[in-house]
Amino acid sequence: MKLLIFLLSSSFVFAKAYDVSQEAAPAGAAEKIAAAAPKEAYAKPAKARKVLVISRTNGFRHFSIPAGKIAFTEIGSKSGAFEAVISEDMSLFEKDQIKQFDAICLMNITQNIFAPFAEELKLMNEEQKKVAKERELRLKENLMNYIKEGGGFVGIHAATDAFYEWAEYGEMINGYFSGHPWSANNKVTINIEPGQENHPLTKMFDGKPLQLIEEIYQFRAPYDSSKVHMLMRLDVEKSDQSPAISKAMKRTDNDFGVSWARHWGKGRVFYSSLGHNNKIFWHPQILQHFLAGTQWAIGDLKAELQEGK
Repeated sequence: MKLLIFLLSSSFVFAKAYDVSQEAAPAGAAEKIAAAAPKEAYAKPAKARKVLVISRTNGFRHFSIPAGKIAFTEIGSKSGAFEAVISEDMSLFEKDQIKQFDAICLMNITQNIFAPFAEELKLMNEEQKKVAKERELRLKENLMNYIKEGGGFVGIHAATDAFYEWAEYGEMINGYFSGHPWSANNKVTINIEPGQENHPLTKMFDGKPLQLIEEIYQFRAPYDSSKVHMLMRLDVEKSDQSPAISKAMKRTDNDFGVSWARHWGKGRVFYSSLGHNNKIFWHPQILQHFLAGTQWAIGDLKAELQEGK
C-alpha cells in the first residue's frame, strides 16, 4: 500500500492510501469490455455530455474497480453517449467544478469519501481537522444540491456502502448496505420487475431472468422499494440456498432490490447493486443496462417512473 501525504499550514490536500496507478483489470478485460459495450446510444445526446466517474474508497476497495473504469469509459465513447472522466480528485465536487458534469457516477466507493483517510487524520492537528471537516460538509452539500437542482446520479454496487453518517444520502440512494448473504461465488437469478419488461431501462433483458455468479446486497433502512421505481429484484427461490445464506439474511420479506430509479428534487437517480465481480463489467446486457441508466440520469433518455406509491 502506497501512502502519499500532503500537509499545509492550515489546510491539506487529500492523500492517497493506495497507489491507483498500480491497479489493473485482469488480463484480457479491456478486449472483453470493448467487445461487449453497446455500439449505439439509446438516445441521441442533446449536447456533448461528461460523466464524472469516482471510485475513491475510505474502506474496502473492490478488485473490480479497474474493470469498471474501463467499462464506463467504453460504453460512453463507443456509443457516443458521453465522455467518462475517471478521477479520484475530490476537488471536482467543489461548486465551480461539479457544474461541468451532466452526471456523477459513484462506482464502488466505500465509506465517507469526502473525509480524510485514517492515516491522514492521525497526522493532523486540531486546525487541520477543522478544515477537513468543513471541506467534507461543503462537498456533501455541493453533491446533494447538484442532484436536487437537476444533475444526474449513477450509483454502482458499493455506492450504498457509503456515507452512513449522512442521512440525506441514504434517503436519496434508497438505503444502506447491510451485508451480502449471496457472496461473490454464489449463483443468483435476478428477475425483471413484473410490468417493467419493456421499460427503457430494462428492455435489453427481453423480460428474461438474469442468471449470474455475483455478490448480492441486502439493504437496511431507509430502504423502501415502494418509494422508487424498481427495475430488477433477486429471485430468492431460484438463487443459491444454504444454511450460511439463510443465517446471513436479515430481511424476512424477500425484498432484495437490485436496480431501481427515482427522482430526487429535479435530479434523476439510477442505482444498481451489480458490480462486485469483474465479469459484470463485460456482460453485454448489463453494460446496456448501465448505459441506459446513465443516459436516463443525464436526461437524454426519456422514461416514465412510478415511484412513491
